[in-house]
Amino acid sequence: MADRDRTDADSDIEFDFFDEPPTIERSPVEPAPRPREGGGGGGTPPIRPRSPGAPTPLVRLALLIGGAIVLAVVLVFWVNSCRGGQKKGSYEDYMQAAAAVVRESDSIGTQLGELLTTPGVTLDDLGTGLAGLAKQQAQVVARAGELTPPGPLVSEQESLVEAMQLRQSGLAGLERAFAQLQPATEPETAGTTLAEQAFRIVAGNVVYDDLFKGRSEQVMKQEEISGVAVPASTFLESPELLSQNSLAELVKRTQGGGGGGTDGGLHGNQIEGVLVQPDGQALSPDQETTIIASDQLAFEAQVKNSGDFQETKVKVTLTITSPEPIKRQATIDLINAGETKSVTFRDFSNIDFSRPYTLKVAVKPVEGEQNTDNNTAEYPVIFSLE
Repeated sequence: MADRDRTDADSDIEFDFFDEPPTIERSPVEPAPRPREGGGGGGTPPIRPRSPGAPTPLVRLALLIGGAIVLAVVLVFWVNSCRGGQKKGSYEDYMQAAAAVVRESDSIGTQLGELLTTPGVTLDDLGTGLAGLAKQQAQVVARAGELTPPGPLVSEQESLVEAMQLRQSGLAGLERAFAQLQPATEPETAGTTLAEQAFRIVAGNVVYDDLFKGRSEQVMKQEEISGVAVPASTFLESPELLSQNSLAELVKRTQGGGGGGTDGGLHGNQIEGVLVQPDGQALSPDQETTIIASDQLAFEAQVKNSGDFQETKVKVTLTITSPEPIKRQATIDLINAGETKSVTFRDFSNIDFSRPYTLKVAVKPVEGEQNTDNNTAEYPVIFSLE
């Protein structure tokens, strides 16, 4: 009985053991899909249809890449534009600074012209005046040397300084040469000596025009710089003042030919004739001349120095008689003995075509002039539209 009970117990234990379901390894439980609003149950959500015309992801990517390229191109152009503006600005700043230097130098040249054509000027006057002008030009040289050019214009900047130096050297050389002259120095010999010094000024003008202005314009064209002007320079309105003949006449004038007619020579000018421009028609003092009026109408008066000395600041006047006379005036800075020079009168827009006129040209007598009969000439004229 006891054995059976034990057997039954054992059987129960074995039964319970084998009746237990075997252990199964599971992977972690994944959360169930979240149900969509308004719907029931899980599962894969339905695919929504793409609206017509909507770009695919590939198209959107292409659009983004294209936009980035366009933006990059715009940025490159903007950067290059800024750089180009800065580059042009450096040329503009330099040329403006150079123009200030040139204006100051040209002003000195104007003073030189006034000095050389001053009536009654003496050797002492010339020496003192030239010394002062040379000092002024030396200051211009210093200012020119302080300019900072763009890189491509370094050589041209050196030429600018050289041109200013040549002008200064010429002025100083003329001052020394005049200081060495004696009252009895032969004018022709003196003129040759003075012209050798004056040549430095002429050379300075050539260096400026060719090596600074001309080459600067070429460089800016190569650098694609537009709209920046290189300043022009006119150191002397009448370069002939520095010729050997004019300087010899100047010396002669300082040796007693300044006027008064007591120096053994004659002073005087005369009217040689009048031409109508632009056709070159000569007016006649004896018969009426028909003049075709136009906006280009001008009268060219020819004046001859009929004396023995150089004359300066010669005043010439043209008058057309009418109820309200039309009057024009011009000045010949310098005219050497035996030389003929022309002055041109313009702007005759208020001419009355219904009546004849008398055109009168007169040259003002110079100091020491005794014969003034040929200083005036009159011409009968009539104006026509055709």
